[in-house]
Amino acid sequence: KPGKFLLPAVDIYETDQEVTVIAEMPGVAAGGIEVTLEDDVLTIKGRKEAEEHPSARILLQEYEPGSYLRRFTVAETIDQERIRATLNNGLLKVVLPKTEPAKPRKIEVQIT
Repeated sequence: KPGKFLLPAVDIYETDQEVTVIAEMPGVAAGGIEVTLEDDVLTIKGRKEAEEHPSARILLQEYEPGSYLRRFTVAETIDQERIRATLNNGLLKVVLPKTEPAKPRKIEVQIT
């Protein structure tokens, strides 16, 4: 969609077991966030709606409504079925567990 997108600040951490992405998305409700993984691209979208104060006069308004968008390429070693995301106090946390490395095994040769 055309239009202006806000770029959320992110921190990315990696351990042997997982990669964690933390994105700052102030003012975005849980229902306004969409996290997708397609073709090894993690996409984080969010929408901050305008706050209404019908009984007050606005003196200063720096938080403007808008959409957040960030995209990251992730490694093929991510277990796509176990990805989880949580939202707490405007911080979106996406945990991308890594797959277990293939263990060496002996393959028996059949005589035909």
